[in-house]
Amino acid sequence: MENRKTRVAITHGDTNGVGYELIFKTFAEPAMLELCTPIVYGSPKAAAYHRNVLDMQANFTIVGNANEAKEGRVNMLASFDEEVKIEMGQPNADSATAALKALTRATADFGKEIYDALVTAPVVPNVANKSGKNFAGELPFLEEAVGNGQKGMTILVNEKLRIGTATEALPMKDVAKAITKELVAEKIATLHQSLRRDFRISNPRVAVLALNPSEAEGQEEKECIRPAIIEMEKKGIQAFGPFAADEFFGNGLYESFDGVLSMYQQQGSTPFRALDLGNGVRFVAGLPIVCTSPDNVPAIETAGKGTADENAFRQAIYMAIDIARNRASFDEPMKNPLPKLYHEKRDESEKVRFAIPKKHENKPAAE
Repeated sequence: MENRKTRVAITHGDTNGVGYELIFKTFAEPAMLELCTPIVYGSPKAAAYHRNVLDMQANFTIVGNANEAKEGRVNMLASFDEEVKIEMGQPNADSATAALKALTRATADFGKEIYDALVTAPVVPNVANKSGKNFAGELPFLEEAVGNGQKGMTILVNEKLRIGTATEALPMKDVAKAITKELVAEKIATLHQSLRRDFRISNPRVAVLALNPSEAEGQEEKECIRPAIIEMEKKGIQAFGPFAADEFFGNGLYESFDGVLSMYQQQGSTPFRALDLGNGVRFVAGLPIVCTSPDNVPAIETAGKGTADENAFRQAIYMAIDIARNRASFDEPMKNPLPKLYHEKRDESEKVRFAIPKKHENKPAAE
């Protein structure tokens, strides 16, 4: 990264969707090529078809492999050789297979250090499963492809919030069973480390949401969530809570924290999107790869109409570049750290500020 622009791999997503429209509109702005060198993992024929349908002036250079990518150009790499029939706005097994082949080729190239970050265009999981591939989403796909045994976390990021999720894409009936002290502690640690390394927040404050409503604190808070927070405090991590979600967001407490850990997907995504301005980004943290994608993407049935808003996709590229650079600058001094010659004194004032008041039982009046 020191001697060249940041290289951003981009997968084209479902070939019947809006992926190419987002890519073309994003790089129609000349300044984008000043920031990075894009390598689109896709299909030159599919790209040309979308360009013609959209009637856009979108130039790209076809390369045989990612090493041939040139600065100042949109580089297009053929991820597969098969012909793909394109039916705009109609996702099917073939279009989903094309999306997964692009993801597979891109993740295979990751270990070769050809690019610095990955940005993915939309894939429809339930359609992708019809292709014969078991695709549960980008996170499990990346964990298997490049995780080396590590577990990741999806973090939703916008101008106001960074929200991670303890359990990913589980039915509500299974969430409570999945919440354990070990899981919550692991996710707090993952979010904390990502805030330090990926977002360069030196001493991040993490808020942890409760699973149950405030008026009925349940077994999960007492036996799993609160003990996990205490365990993390002992390790020097500033974790606070558990907070009831409605009070936490309704009273604006999120503004006092650098990151939030929700217990299930909708608990975090609903307030995130309510507060979002259309530029939210999904970031997969905790894995060797830097991977982002737009959170709010146009419905796939709008493909070919030229109405897709590329702002969130552009923000995903910006964030991928920033995180790749942040990781490089964070990791460099860690390679040969100097021994610590003093002990830091912890500041307990924050713990008092964000302490959850304990509920006191009514006691009989003194005689």
